[in-house]
Amino acid sequence: MATCPPYPTRPDSNAGEGRHPHWWQRRWVRYGAPAMLLALSGLVILALVRQQTGTEGFLVGLGLAVLPVPLLVAAFRWLDRVEPGPWRNMIFAFAWGACAAALIAIVANSFATRWIATATADPNSADTLGATLIAPIVEESAKAAAVLLVFLFRRRDFTGIVDGVVIAGVTATGFAFTENILYLGTAFGTDQLSGGRGLASVTAATFFVRVVMSPFAHPLFTVLTGIGFGIAALTAERRRARRVLMPLGGLLLAMGMHSMWNGSSSFGEYGFFAVYASLMAPAFALLTWLVIWTRQRELRTVREELPAYAATGWLTPAEPFVLGSMRARRLARQYARQHFGKAAARSVAEYEAYATSLAFLRHRGRRGRAGADFVVRERELLSALWARRAVARPALAHAARTTAPMPSPVWSDHGHGYGYGYGYGYGYGYGHVPWYPAPRYGPTTSSYSAYNPYRP
Repeated sequence: MATCPPYPTRPDSNAGEGRHPHWWQRRWVRYGAPAMLLALSGLVILALVRQQTGTEGFLVGLGLAVLPVPLLVAAFRWLDRVEPGPWRNMIFAFAWGACAAALIAIVANSFATRWIATATADPNSADTLGATLIAPIVEESAKAAAVLLVFLFRRRDFTGIVDGVVIAGVTATGFAFTENILYLGTAFGTDQLSGGRGLASVTAATFFVRVVMSPFAHPLFTVLTGIGFGIAALTAERRRARRVLMPLGGLLLAMGMHSMWNGSSSFGEYGFFAVYASLMAPAFALLTWLVIWTRQRELRTVREELPAYAATGWLTPAEPFVLGSMRARRLARQYARQHFGKAAARSVAEYEAYATSLAFLRHRGRRGRAGADFVVRERELLSALWARRAVARPALAHAARTTAPMPSPVWSDHGHGYGYGYGYGYGYGYGHVPWYPAPRYGPTTSSYSAYNPYRP
């Protein structure tokens, strides 16, 4: 009988050597240092914005700027419902955009504009050049830093295009929130001096342009960067050039669109509306279609990959189809909440998320994109599913009866039959590992011999 520890050791692991983690690897440093940095950035940006707008203008700008934030965050969270990432990533992204990226942008843009004005002795040209050239480069780079940090340090939570879109969009939402406070507060101060009131005021005009017509502007720009990182996440590690060039290409597209948007006011009396109608609205519609299509493709991936685990008993036969339907997943959570309580509903939601991650992991492995921790991660996910099966299975069975017919006992995945005798075939003796509290397996020799998660 094969033996195996509960979780295989990574090839580069230091376990058993008695080494302590470096100080920068400690949990309080990894979480505390970014939190302190963002808090300090928030205090500084708060002081700068209040200095430019005044206390009253700041409060007015804050009250108006916050209006689109819940809608935008809810929209990005909805896109992320198939495999929801942890809230801490979204909180970090929003805080980075609202605090760190906004601070970098205010300081860098002001410095660059003043330098250009001094060098050219033409303040008007300096403002135009700063808005159309300097600001897009600085702001998009500052926002892209949040996407890069999540991509590098939360790699398990960043697996595809939707993850890139969500992190980039939430970061840009935070940035736009702070920027809107500044613009709306400044507009209110102008109205206070000029006596502007009502719909004819500068505040009303600024609110209409920035909050009503284009609340999606900054998210739209930065989402292009997020798509680049998402494509990089889907790319095999051996294709290093593509993994670098795709994020850079997305960043350049974001800068270009941002530059066109900022420069629209210099294109004549109707330049703003022309750019809005010819560039912004079509781009927004196209990207909306893209992310919704990607979301549906993710659900299809769940339906295609999970039958392999159902065939070996890890899942019930109906679960792959239930987990591939957002309506069925919602019904399962509702059933658990009504019959077993909120804690059970959370367990069902976690079960759905782990199963989705498992499907995506297997999908990457079949395409030769699995990392060195493939087996470790798969076992972690299967263990998490098994621990929650007592609550999740009745709820998912109810959803299956409500929304979908029971599937047949044999599935087909890309032309390869999955019967109940299917085995894993990863070369680790899964059918005999005693630590797994699993049902009986078929033979460990896989009928899907083309699959190798470590193939070059």
